[in-house]
Amino acid sequence: MELTFLGTSAGLPTKERNTQAIAFNCLPYENQIWLFDVGEATQHRILHTGVKLGKVSHIFITHLHGDHIFGLPGLLTSRSFQGGKDKPLTIIGPKGIAKFIQTALDISQSNLNYPITVNEFNTETELNIDGFHVQALPLKHGILSVGYRITAPDIEGKLEVDKLKRLGMEPGPKYQEVKANETFEYNNQTYQSKDFKGEKKKGKVITIFGDTMPCQNERILADQADVIVHETTYIEGEKHLANDYYHSHIEDVLNLMDEMNVKRGLFTHLSNRYELEDVQMIEEELKSKYKNDFYFVKDFDAFQI
Repeated sequence: MELTFLGTSAGLPTKERNTQAIAFNCLPYENQIWLFDVGEATQHRILHTGVKLGKVSHIFITHLHGDHIFGLPGLLTSRSFQGGKDKPLTIIGPKGIAKFIQTALDISQSNLNYPITVNEFNTETELNIDGFHVQALPLKHGILSVGYRITAPDIEGKLEVDKLKRLGMEPGPKYQEVKANETFEYNNQTYQSKDFKGEKKKGKVITIFGDTMPCQNERILADQADVIVHETTYIEGEKHLANDYYHSHIEDVLNLMDEMNVKRGLFTHLSNRYELEDVQMIEEELKSKYKNDFYFVKDFDAFQI
């Protein structure tokens, strides 16, 4: 799996950063891409990456502020001509996203050549998508803003080839049967496939937060996560300045990582007051004080999970 950041700025774009958008590549589980938020010009940023709109199967919206949704109408219409024809698309987000999409398409007289399903929710939701479990909980941002906790499917244990060979079974098509089924037959005997596999590996947990100040649901969504993607609009200064505007300060997020045993933090949604050189300097200073594994992401950064 891979996360690619298409926009990392808060509120306004800068010369170095676009507004919010993240691409989540579901490989090796599924050959599809999920987008999280679609800030203005996301479709243009995609042209500079390996992301194909025809492979985008789901779009998740964290909240309805413009820097997270203004690129959505253009991306939807472009998908019609960039490999999306007849390929269904599901959009998940807070109540109001359906009206926003339909109004933009109606006024611009745009027609899509593929079906879309819009799944709206008022407070929270839980979904199972192709083996992935997705939980959304409301945060604290003045309007409904959610975080999405994505749990990937467990990974089956590897075949214990030596055990199969001791039965007399040599490598071949029968091995695939053992992998794919709970039981298998060999030499007129039935065996449990699990007895010939190593232990399953738990699926990775990735949590992608919308804008928020500290709140209890953050803790639930971040608990034991392998990766969190979190806004750090304010990476210096007094914490109350961030919280007064329903945003997070860097200390809030680093404390969250500590308390909830988060393995890695990818920090985005940086205020446009910070240039790249400023961010690098502040990051180095913070890493001398904190032991967390974290990184302030830039546009087009990609991370394997």
